[in-house]
Amino acid sequence: MADQVLEGIQPVDLQKHPSGIVPTLQNIVSTVNLDCKLDLKTIALQARNAEYNPKRFAAVIMRIREPKTTALIFASGKMVCTGAKSEQQSKLAARKYARIIQKLGFPAKFKDFKIQNIVGSCDVRFPIRLEGLAYSHGAFSSYEPELFPGLIYRMKQPKIVLLIFVSGKIVLTGAKVREETYTAFENIYPVLTEFRKNQQ
Repeated sequence: MADQVLEGIQPVDLQKHPSGIVPTLQNIVSTVNLDCKLDLKTIALQARNAEYNPKRFAAVIMRIREPKTTALIFASGKMVCTGAKSEQQSKLAARKYARIIQKLGFPAKFKDFKIQNIVGSCDVRFPIRLEGLAYSHGAFSSYEPELFPGLIYRMKQPKIVLLIFVSGKIVLTGAKVREETYTAFENIYPVLTEFRKNQQ
């Protein structure tokens, strides 16, 4: 697992990550076009790791252990792959699913692979005054603690949605490339330090 950087082992590149914190990628969502019509019932019956309940959802749900991922496979030949922790893993997993479909006798190709969403998370390790943040960044923030404990911050550039929690935990979603996740975090970090809660 060369692409998993463990915290505290590798020195952080402060040119790229001035905060000293590198968000960890938690989930990559990608899509690919297998470019052929699929008989979902056949796939569900013949593949070991597949479930299909057309009344509930119009796709076969397939899972593999390595890289640990889940795929949604549609009759149109479109496929969505979720759960990978890096872009390379996501592509590898998608290729493995395509191979499984090929082995079942479908003329599946591997077209238009695309990363659709990257979810990252990190911990700034200090508590944050969400009311103050929401008040001063009203244009970007929605904070309704009765509905959801986190503040939802919609950044315009890069176009990333951040979930910011009192605890200092941050979730970043909406990136197409990992650099957007990193940039969004560096953009928000000074704001978070500004609204750092004072420990009594």
